[in-house]
Amino acid sequence: MLIFDMDGTLIDSNGIWRTVDERFLARRGIPYTQAYYEGVAHTAFSKAAIFTKEFCRLSESTDEIKAEWLELAGDMYATSVPVKPDVVPFLEKCRAAGERMIVLTSSVPVHCRTALTHLGLLPYFEQVLISEELDLDKREPEIFHRAAEIMGVKEYNCTVFDDSIASCRAAKAAGMRVVGVFDEFFHGAWEDMQAVCDRTIRGFGDLL
Repeated sequence: MLIFDMDGTLIDSNGIWRTVDERFLARRGIPYTQAYYEGVAHTAFSKAAIFTKEFCRLSESTDEIKAEWLELAGDMYATSVPVKPDVVPFLEKCRAAGERMIVLTSSVPVHCRTALTHLGLLPYFEQVLISEELDLDKREPEIFHRAAEIMGVKEYNCTVFDDSIASCRAAKAAGMRVVGVFDEFFHGAWEDMQAVCDRTIRGFGDLL
């Protein structure tokens, strides 16, 4: 079973959330910092809102925070997010080889399904699992155990493709093989990624 992250792995969308975060914080006169990034990146939508409310000491409810994020993100997932290079040829290769494939993402559910459908990626995947809907976090091994359970496979028969060092660590702890995928927005963690993962790639062209 091949398990793919979406944002920053299959599609080039990490920049959207960096922009959303910066605009959201700027409206409140709060600087965008590494500490804030580490608290929200690759985190389930509701949990990111809880963190933001507490970290920034905001009076808004978590529902109001999420609504503002959605407003700031607008329809970019349907209009301006591209597939990352060589993703489609790699998925074609895997499908031709009979590989089972799913998506496991911490993306906003509506954005996830919009992007995968709009970009023509949805037919490649047997299932789309979203951390928000599972009420689990991709920083924890439990979500990877749960994904294996849902799909009826053993963890040691799974390979995870992800651009997040935290998610890669969690997948490894769950007993899965892990391929770290480079993304420019998180280049600072590349050395750690190379140490943690079974393999790292600059892009899916490396696997063709």
